[in-house]
Amino acid sequence: MNRARSRRGSGARATAAVTCALAGLAAAEAGDIAGRGTPQTVAHLEQYLMKADAEVALARSAAPAAVSAKATILTLAPQGYQTAVNGTNGFTCLVERSWTGPFDHPEFWNPKIRAPVCYNAAASRSVVPYTLMRTKLALAGRSQAQMLEDVRTAVAHQELAAPEPGAMSYMMSRDQYLGDGPTAGHWHSHLMFHIPKAAAESWGANLPGSPVVFDKSHLEVPEPQTTFYVPVGRWSDGTEAPGL
Repeated sequence: MNRARSRRGSGARATAAVTCALAGLAAAEAGDIAGRGTPQTVAHLEQYLMKADAEVALARSAAPAAVSAKATILTLAPQGYQTAVNGTNGFTCLVERSWTGPFDHPEFWNPKIRAPVCYNAAASRSVVPYTLMRTKLALAGRSQAQMLEDVRTAVAHQELAAPEPGAMSYMMSRDQYLGDGPTAGHWHSHLMFHIPKAAAESWGANLPGSPVVFDKSHLEVPEPQTTFYVPVGRWSDGTEAPGL
């Protein structure tokens, strides 16, 4: 994104651009994806997998080394996420795949998406289970519609709890890849705050001059959370990151 141009744009245009880019799972234009054909279930699992050492390094890059060096690291295997490194500081770092995005997202099965994220202890206990469940369902061959129904059922049965107080995560990797669209790619270095369902206005999100962003495409995400994003000016390695 051209920083100077974005600063000159109105708050409404900036918010619209951000909404197109987010979730850590930002999208290309739906028509473009649809034109290439959108798979209905996970296919060619090997496309989603990484070499273990590379995945550990990418997961750690989600947060500054002072955080991620002592974190538990999860890596994706054909059976789901497994513990590659046992940490000591309560954080959990992993590389999320495309199926953790909104269920109507045109890139829901994009095998190129890599979203490194480091969750703090509160989020590790209450938010990471969302990712683990979706991954288990995806690798079992469930369709998007089936996954959506399964998650809704789990929420109704209180098998997935709301985020604990203080749940947050780092998404500061300059090597993240959040989608194929022109506003996606690496997007911005940012922090995420996970809270029980809430309106954007409760955090002043998406208002002119506010650094807090809420992706409206996540309104219908079935898990019992709302995620607010706060872009930051540096990647986890300390180098400058583009602003909104």
